[in-house]
Amino acid sequence: DVDLPALRERVTEIRGQIRALGPVNVEAMEDLSAEQERHDFLVGQVADLEAAEGELRDAIRDLKRLIRTRFVETFHVVNERFGEYFTRFFGGGQAELRLVEADDADEDAEAGVDIFAQPPGKRISNLTVLSGGERSMTSVALLFALLSVNPAPVVVLDEVDAALDEANVNRFVSTLLELRQRSQFVVISHNRRTIEAADAIYGVSMGDDSASRVLSLKLAELPQSA
Repeated sequence: DVDLPALRERVTEIRGQIRALGPVNVEAMEDLSAEQERHDFLVGQVADLEAAEGELRDAIRDLKRLIRTRFVETFHVVNERFGEYFTRFFGGGQAELRLVEADDADEDAEAGVDIFAQPPGKRISNLTVLSGGERSMTSVALLFALLSVNPAPVVVLDEVDAALDEANVNRFVSTLLELRQRSQFVVISHNRRTIEAADAIYGVSMGDDSASRVLSLKLAELPQSA
């Protein structure tokens, strides 16, 4: 019952298809094995990277929460010290730092800080209406509040007492002497009272030959007057 002509025709068709395939690559199995090994390696690398990315994102979220907690704790302490220094410098009044919350919709948004300062006997809603001396003392009060919470090894103050009257300079100097126990202050000043409170004085003078000279003086080494 076998149809030999049809079978021969089918064999001829299959042989034609085989010839159409071209030369056979005898190393195809080895190439497939190498490519499969490469594919498996890359898939493993991608999985490792995705796992590392997830761990890194978790660590970033934990770090942000920790920074936020530490910031809020430090903010409250600095705010309390700021109010204390402001009241001391101005002999009254009130000052505080107000936290401006970030937009909850933006995870990367950072909170801001507003400064509220009201000297005694004044109604002020904006720092720009303060006098130059009042703004200087407010800035110094905030700086000293920060230093009292987190002291810096060296602090450079450039003419911060220039706009202060004598009473405020005395308050500034007394507070400076308290904080110098934990920080070394380099103060650039022309105020006599501030200079008198220094341990060492450095200045520049011009001699008769018009050449500049650096002068230094340690007040502790001066003979005490009777």
